Amino acid sequence: MARSDYEVVIGLEVHAELSTKTKIFCSCPNSFGGAPNTQTCPVCMGMPGALPVLNEKVVEYAVKAGLATNCEISRNSKNDRKNYFYPDTPKAYQISQYDRPLCENGEIEIETKDGKKTIRIERIHIEDDAGKLNHDDFGGGSLVDLNRAGVPLIETVSKPDMRSAEEVEAYLRKLKSIFEYIEVSDCKMQEGSLRADINVSVHKPGEPFGTRTEMKNMNSFRSIVRAIEYEVDRQIDLIEDGGTVTQETLRWDDVSGKTFSMRDKEDAQDYRYFPDPDLVAIKLSEEYIQNIKESLPELPESRKQRYLDEYKLSEKDANIITSSKYLSDLFEGAIKVCNNPKAVNNWIISDISRILHETETEAIEIPFDSNQLGKLVVLIDKGTISSSIGKKVLVELFENPRDPEDIIKEKGWIQISDEGAIKEVVAKILEANPQSIADYKAGKDKALGFLVGQAMKETKGKANPQMLNKMFLEELNK
Repeated sequence: MARSDYEVVIGLEVHAELSTKTKIFCSCPNSFGGAPNTQTCPVCMGMPGALPVLNEKVVEYAVKAGLATNCEISRNSKNDRKNYFYPDTPKAYQISQYDRPLCENGEIEIETKDGKKTIRIERIHIEDDAGKLNHDDFGGGSLVDLNRAGVPLIETVSKPDMRSAEEVEAYLRKLKSIFEYIEVSDCKMQEGSLRADINVSVHKPGEPFGTRTEMKNMNSFRSIVRAIEYEVDRQIDLIEDGGTVTQETLRWDDVSGKTFSMRDKEDAQDYRYFPDPDLVAIKLSEEYIQNIKESLPELPESRKQRYLDEYKLSEKDANIITSSKYLSDLFEGAIKVCNNPKAVNNWIISDISRILHETETEAIEIPFDSNQLGKLVVLIDKGTISSSIGKKVLVELFENPRDPEDIIKEKGWIQISDEGAIKEVVAKILEANPQSIADYKAGKDKALGFLVGQAMKETKGKANPQMLNKMFLEELNK
């Protein structure tokens, strides 16, 4: 049977590290990149007798995330112990939430090739992160770094509403965008701030859902799409060959492009959940929830609509720019400097997006600021540089960000707008291209573009293109 004879069912558990200053149950700093085991204390190291105290900011951020994803907020929730042994979990349990999470029954809307689709969110709950094992391939052992132990997480669990890798990517990008806008997480996937567990099953239409497998800790859009495509094909091939899919946890290997079994997939009873006896219940007042709701910033959908109305962007462009808070903030900040929304939009949609894609860079990693992008547009609008030189300046901004005016002075890229100098170039190009003159006079308008291109080449992109066009036309129409 063909793949089209099967329906794919996918649900996600997305873990986002919260951007609080301290960890969830202690006052250790919550920051990335410290030397191993330097951001720890008896609480996050699981020492006997050390007692956790819940960080109130974690609750606030989780409620924010719930409100932004249209969840119901629980007025009375609690923390539970999720018991399992792993070397980087010093307590031998994780503090999570089982039957009374902070947020339930939400939904977000995604764009698909068939139009808008609603993905239901089952729950958002808080929990502490585990430490990290650093494997020593040469020594044959592993070292434990507990800096990440106790870092606050929100886990967003979707319903199994997605039917393709494309829908999964759209959902994950939308969720990432919402968390960025409400500033609860920096969502740096390359640092593990946002990662997803992917549950995949296949079945024939009309039959019950198939047995699901889970791929753990995926933190790259490209890898997620590849892993889903591979796992769907693997399950279908297995069923077609007469086998059965086993419920198990898988590891995706990006190099080989395959999934490998890690262990049987646990169910809730395997974790032996019970209420954490060291932590009190979480009771939220109506006033507390209302205050958070009123403090929510502008969300992606609202900002997108404003761009459509205020700046007359196309639906496609507005979707791209508002998909990331960092791109959107870059757009708005640059407009304040240059007052040219159309030009800023074009730079972001074309050259900036292309460079981000080619270098596999996230928008948060853009090294220059909105002021520098706005100044670049001003220099082009004033005729100080041409748009082709502007592209070179943008590359410099990515490689070594500084004031665009300093860049063009250092590189000698200031545009030639001297009438006499341009007249000399025009004369030289016309003399060297008699065939193009004949073509133009024969009605071939493309000849003009060729001549202007040759003149730009001659001046290394520094000639004023408007003046070139004008002077070529004057000479050709004599």
